[in-house]
Amino acid sequence: MDEINWTDVDEIGYRLLEAHPDVAPLGVRFTDLHRWVTELPGFVGDPKQSNEKILEAIQMAWLDEKED
Repeated sequence: MDEINWTDVDEIGYRLLEAHPDVAPLGVRFTDLHRWVTELPGFVGDPKQSNEKILEAIQMAWLDEKED
């Protein structure tokens, strides 16, 4: 599996959809979202490098994947 980092928001959104297909992305707290991203297979990013803007972008990418 390819490595992903915080900037790979579209790929992270896709992988979150696969990992949590029944979850409503907008209902996930950022603390949980942060943990779920860092637990994804292939994730190599530094957990301390995320911020609210990145998490919001990931959440929107996940929502876009779910709506497709």
